[in-house]
Order: sequence, then structure tokens, then C-alpha cells
Amino acid sequence: MSYEPLSKENHTEQDPARLSHDQAFSHLPHDHGQAFEHLCSHMPQTSDFQVAAEIFKQLGDSSRIRIFWLLCHCEECVINLSAMMEMSSPAVSHHLKLLKGSGLIVSRREGKEVYYRAADTEAAKLLHHMIEKLIRITCPYTSQSESKNPSP
Repeated sequence: MSYEPLSKENHTEQDPARLSHDQAFSHLPHDHGQAFEHLCSHMPQTSDFQVAAEIFKQLGDSSRIRIFWLLCHCEECVINLSAMMEMSSPAVSHHLKLLKGSGLIVSRREGKEVYYRAADTEAAKLLHHMIEKLIRITCPYTSQSESKNPSP
């Protein structure tokens, strides 16, 4: 019995990597009886997931999460953040650079001082809320209203 090597000429299935997004989902290699067309037609593009991944990268370091959390509650300079975090100024500056690059924080200059705070964006607000829910801490500015109206 002889076998022909697979080649582009005698291979009947299409390579999903060579198909467009819509074509790839209409030609899945295995049919499991699931209706995936609706899901696939609403799936964001790869670049959209890359943006989300860049934001989630910020969660990879506990010091960076703490700095971000602090900046959600106050505007502060590097020296004061260093003291609050018990870290060196260069280390804090490194984390600030990454947070700023991801759009989660913003800065303003006043004379020689640069002050940082959380960005007023949906992503920053959502990340702040998620951090607080994940580590079960209460935001100091909402603790009074939450104690009057506890959430389920």
C-alpha cells in the first residue's frame, strides 16, 4: 500500500490560518453540533484582546496593583508614593511608567513635582473595582454609603 504525501494539490481541507475570520469559523475541522455562528460573528478582533491583555499585564505585580489602588484614592508624587509603599523612588517610578503607558494613570506637573492619579477612564474604574472585589477591601470613599446600603 502506498501513501501519497499531503500537498496543496491533493489536500482537500483548507488551512484555517489562511482563511479569513468568517471563513475560518464556517469551516471548523470538527462539528460538535454547537451553534457557534452567533458567538463567532460577535467575537472581537485579535487586536481588541491585545488591548485587554496589556491592561491585565498590570496585574502581574502586587506592588503595581497597590500603587494603582493608592492612586485611585489620591493624587501623589513619587517621593510620597515611595514612602507609602516602602520602596525606592526608582522602583516606584518604574511601576508608574508602566501604569501610565497602559493608560491606567495620568500625571500633571506642578513646578518641579509630578503628581500621579488614576485615569478617569472606564478601564481604570473597572480595574479599581475588580481589585477591591478580589481582595475584599472597602474603598475609603464609599465605605459610608456601602454601610448604609450593603450590597448583596
